[in-house]
Amino acid sequence: MSREDAPILEVSQLVKRFGGFRALDGVSLRLHPGEVLGLVGPNGSGKTTCINVISGLYAPDGGAIRFAGRSIGGLASHLLSRLGINRTYQSPHCFLSLTVAENVAVACAYGNGGAAVDPARLLEELGLAGQADRPAAELNSAEQKRLDLARALATAPKLLLVDELAAGLNPAELGAMAERLRALAGGGMALLVVEHLMGFIDKVTDRVVVMNAGREIFEGRLADATRDPTVVQVFLGQRHGG
Repeated sequence: MSREDAPILEVSQLVKRFGGFRALDGVSLRLHPGEVLGLVGPNGSGKTTCINVISGLYAPDGGAIRFAGRSIGGLASHLLSRLGINRTYQSPHCFLSLTVAENVAVACAYGNGGAAVDPARLLEELGLAGQADRPAAELNSAEQKRLDLARALATAPKLLLVDELAAGLNPAELGAMAERLRALAGGGMALLVVEHLMGFIDKVTDRVVVMNAGREIFEGRLADATRDPTVVQVFLGQRHGG
């Protein structure tokens, strides 16, 4: 996919170590405004670690991360939120004792100061308006995932990091979530999506980066990745047992 605008996210030779193990071993990628980039690969390939470092959960041990031209490696998550970066989690990070509406209101207070978000409209768009006054603890897993997304969007991010949001959703919910993420990209938001469900990745992404052992082994369209011999051997072959 050809892009003439400057990338909003540039990751260069990113390294993250846990003891003697290199979870990330020189990962590089670029992401442009309005683009959805998928990050795929076998379990343990470094996908979530990459998002954790970009989002400030872990500090990098090497390499560089630039957001909108600014170096952000090692900045705390709450500072990144104010700059315009937020994320979802594999297991939703909601305040279970607060209501759905209160969860979103808290998130609004920590967002990108350059943009305003209408919490009621956000809940309506994500199918949570009828749950606004319920404690988050009473939501089912799919509803908590939508609330996790609502909390991230309440901060008006320019870059959204999505970690296995589709897991556990039924087919109708998957279709609606894919449409929602594409709509966000259509509005100019950049999205980095980690996901194991290839059908969902195919619907949502413009490009994918395939990872293995902490490194990227392919970058391009998902359709091309499925025909790449290295990808087939390292990732697809493992997934399909051949």
